[in-house]
Amino acid sequence: MGMKESGEAALHEIDRFDRGVGWIAYPEETMERASHALAVPNDETETDDVWVIDPLDAPGLDDLLAEFGSVAGVVVGLDRHKRDTAAIATRHDVPVYVPEWMTGVADEIDAPVRRFSGRLADSGFETIRIRNSSLPPWQEVGLFDGETLVVPESLGSSSYFRGDDERLGVHPMLRLTPPRKSLTGLDPDRVLVGHGVGVLDHAPEAIEHALDASRSNAPGLYAKTLRSALGL
Repeated sequence: MGMKESGEAALHEIDRFDRGVGWIAYPEETMERASHALAVPNDETETDDVWVIDPLDAPGLDDLLAEFGSVAGVVVGLDRHKRDTAAIATRHDVPVYVPEWMTGVADEIDAPVRRFSGRLADSGFETIRIRNSSLPPWQEVGLFDGETLVVPESLGSSSYFRGDDERLGVHPMLRLTPPRKSLTGLDPDRVLVGHGVGVLDHAPEAIEHALDASRSNAPGLYAKTLRSALGL
């Protein structure tokens, strides 16, 4: 099992709820790169718009998306998450949406790009600037509609994110500087992450614990990661 797999993908569904679904295209990889699709009612068309976030492509994906409506746009939530955004946007004839303050990645996407700020178009999702820094280079936007919170990178549930008592963990690189200001005080029904399965119940408690335990659990997490790397 490698950190990041490539080649033939397999659609492994996660995080299904009444207006959304997630999938992991390479379920055997350690990174567990997760993608999501969120459905939002469109009063004009009387159908649902589907917003696809940080996607990796896989056989059967279009059929999965069609269960929820018509794709309205593909979203980049992290400056490193170009993934398969261009291919999926082109196939559905929609733009790739990138925050107006996010640099670099838009020039690398071989598809029409539309910038957004404050709110993601007509999706109902407000944006949260989770991180915009040069050391380390990291630009990340969260999405929140009052019920569903999407955190592309700062929080995750893959094994290398989590301490022993954590359902969600802060990214190893941010353990000493967790994103408290941007993620404290939210009260979502669920939180979806870019690495691993989401938390679909007791989400506020999982976020609060991840932030509170970030520093104290860092040594144990780093030791676990080192043991895993050494095969111990």
